Amino acid sequence: MTHQPRTARPTARPGALAAAVGAGLIACAAAVRFTGAADKLQLLDPGAVVRWGLPLANLLFELSIALTIGLLLLGGMLMPEGTKTARRIRACRYAAWSGLAWAVFGAAGAVLNYADDSGVHLGASGFWSGAWHWTWQLETLRNPAITSLVGLAVAVVCFVGVGRAVQVWLFFGALLALWPLALVGHSAGSNDHDAAVNSLAFHLAGVAVWVGGLLAVLIMWSRLGKGAPDVVARFSTIATWCYAMVGLSGILNAWIRLGGLDGLSSRYGVVVLTKAAALVGLGVLGWFQRRKVVDRLRAERTSQPGRAAFARLATIEALVMTVAIGLGAALSRSQPPIAGESPLQKTDIAFSLTDYPTPSPLVTSSWFTAWRVEWLFTVVAVVALGVYLHWVWRLHRRGDKWPIARTAWWIAGWASFTYFADSAPAIYGHVMFSMHMLMHMGVSMFVPICLVRGGIVTLAMRALPKRGDGTLGPREIILAIVHSRVFAFFANPIIAAVLSFGTLITFYYSPWFHLSLTTHTGHILMVAHFMITGYIYAYSLVGIDPGPKRWAPPIRMLILLVAIAFHAFFGVAMMTGTTLLAPDFFSVLHLSWVPDPLVDQQRAGTVAWGAGEFPTLILAMLIAAEWYRTDRAEGQRAERQAERDGDAELHAYNDYLAARARAGTHEKD
Repeated sequence: MTHQPRTARPTARPGALAAAVGAGLIACAAAVRFTGAADKLQLLDPGAVVRWGLPLANLLFELSIALTIGLLLLGGMLMPEGTKTARRIRACRYAAWSGLAWAVFGAAGAVLNYADDSGVHLGASGFWSGAWHWTWQLETLRNPAITSLVGLAVAVVCFVGVGRAVQVWLFFGALLALWPLALVGHSAGSNDHDAAVNSLAFHLAGVAVWVGGLLAVLIMWSRLGKGAPDVVARFSTIATWCYAMVGLSGILNAWIRLGGLDGLSSRYGVVVLTKAAALVGLGVLGWFQRRKVVDRLRAERTSQPGRAAFARLATIEALVMTVAIGLGAALSRSQPPIAGESPLQKTDIAFSLTDYPTPSPLVTSSWFTAWRVEWLFTVVAVVALGVYLHWVWRLHRRGDKWPIARTAWWIAGWASFTYFADSAPAIYGHVMFSMHMLMHMGVSMFVPICLVRGGIVTLAMRALPKRGDGTLGPREIILAIVHSRVFAFFANPIIAAVLSFGTLITFYYSPWFHLSLTTHTGHILMVAHFMITGYIYAYSLVGIDPGPKRWAPPIRMLILLVAIAFHAFFGVAMMTGTTLLAPDFFSVLHLSWVPDPLVDQQRAGTVAWGAGEFPTLILAMLIAAEWYRTDRAEGQRAERQAERDGDAELHAYNDYLAARARAGTHEKD
């Protein structure tokens, strides 16, 4: 009896991953040398170790973050778990070690950054005490340190060993940890600071998920078994979205940093073009993977040549990706053509406070012509519209119908959101209390009603495929959220009303209001908070999607009436108030067309009262219509029941009354 030689399972060898990291380090070092980032740039030279070690530490820091995010994505949402496997546990263990590396390289980068900024050599007298003190005082040092602490927390949780749900939460938490890094990019000194921050945040998130996901698939490749085709197909879809995100955000960010096409002729521009070429190459490799390798894996699930082909292609992709990250790490250390403090910081008081130039005086035409793209909000609106319409088209292609009215509601909601976020209310809302209030009322009261009536959850349930292998896809995540106890608690109409209108007072009478006017993060948190709380409040009153059991229309109408009274009280209190809110901001603007900030604040109270009436009227009409339909349906049901049983319920009631009457007569006798 002859024995066939055993074929080894194709997997990503450790040498291949080491080669990818090595390629990134070499690319980073070459770019640092080419751009002059390792040259002495200041009077106090921290030494060659700092000048060369800082970009390399940044590269390893970014790779560790990406790998942690990728492993959590794989373990939480992409990788099936069999009865005889422990893939998810192993992915969690790997994520723990990469999270620890994230924290270690982040700490090393913090030390090197302090040495670079201060010009003090490593280990000099007082170096460590100064590094600890200034790390928490300077934003450029504090933000990476905060991200490193998040990495340490992720590592600790993963070392404990967690299941699928916790890995999903850790994945989203790790993504949010990238936001502080976006706030300290080179473009902070440009005239379009917020666009630079938003584009860099999208870029970092896209790169982290894309690169980290691919590295995670390579690390876990030998253990995926028959689930490998599904994992690769799912990740390929995510990678396509990430590719678009990285490409578009990279173009915007490069344009801001280069200051135009002339900046491409600089050494910084040459490295940018090289990085762009790597991105194009990755697009070609990704297209080949989706068109050829994924189909081959699905057709031949146990085919060793097919699995080996993917491993080779993925390794090449990882090499190119790490080279691109290495170039990016070098660029973060290099001086772009557009850098330093914007001249408007000294000549424009509004810009120095808000990072936006002072707008021209508000006139009637400004309501229609003033426009400034907020890239974060605009991209969210465009993606939300595109995904919704794609799902509607998917239903249409298979012969299902979707109400046109719901589509109209959804389009109206995001169109209104874009107007409030990009047009006059947002532009003048940065310097005028009344316009700020108009933007706030629109985002928190009108837009959520439109979105709730769009029925996005119902549409997703019908358009998205259901996974049967125990992994979490978009459909499963949405269902888990809407049927969770947490959502049921906040979707309680009383809780939703208290949360929505209670935080309204908390916001304006606390330092949060000042932060929303002067910081990009505060503004983002304000919009996100009031959009979410407004959506939950509208959902609890007039929602049409599945979720917690809704209260009867009369009770919801009563809650709405109480909320109206509370909102009117808030508006009147602001209209009659004599104390200026956020005085350190409004009192120093000195706009010629806003002579009295207190009068404008009182006008904001009028806006709060008046602008809240229209959304409230819509809510009342929708509740009343549902009330009418409920009563009518109940009446028709009772009529049909009476026809079937000869009005037995009415006869029984009449007999009951007659019996009571006879009993009363006997008692008198």
